[in-house]
Amino acid sequence: MFQWSKKVVKSVTFNPGVADESLLALVESYLEKQPDKTFSDLCKDALWQSLCVPESVRPGPKAAAAATVEQPQIAEMQRQLADLEERFFAKESNRLEMMERQLSSLSQQVAQLAMMVNQGLIIQHPTHSLSVAEVVHTTSAANNNIPPQDVDPVISRLSQYLDDF
Repeated sequence: MFQWSKKVVKSVTFNPGVADESLLALVESYLEKQPDKTFSDLCKDALWQSLCVPESVRPGPKAAAAATVEQPQIAEMQRQLADLEERFFAKESNRLEMMERQLSSLSQQVAQLAMMVNQGLIIQHPTHSLSVAEVVHTTSAANNNIPPQDVDPVISRLSQYLDDF
């Protein structure tokens, strides 16, 4: 079997004829449009195609060079992504803690209102007095997340007497 050296140079001859001259003109035109390609690259691509070798099997001559150039870029992007994730999670953690504090405060307020409703207390205000039923109704209507509930008719009748009292 014939052994080639590491670098083999083969020549291509273009004869003075219409077919070869038009082919040479097409090659020159193609290489002008793609300055990153060489005549050697073009010949190799043509050989791969004429030998019907699928592109998935063909080696990428510039893949190794591109990979070494892309490594620092990938590392920088990974660092930026990690930094972004850290800032995002810190911000979301703060928001979650704030929401938990608000939820705890609202839970305490609801518990206090429930105790007042169970005890039938009246909230006194300097200008007017409100019954517990009115406070509950106003509080539930003001909260957008909880739809207003109908007031129990018994509590409503009792609150009228309490208001008069």
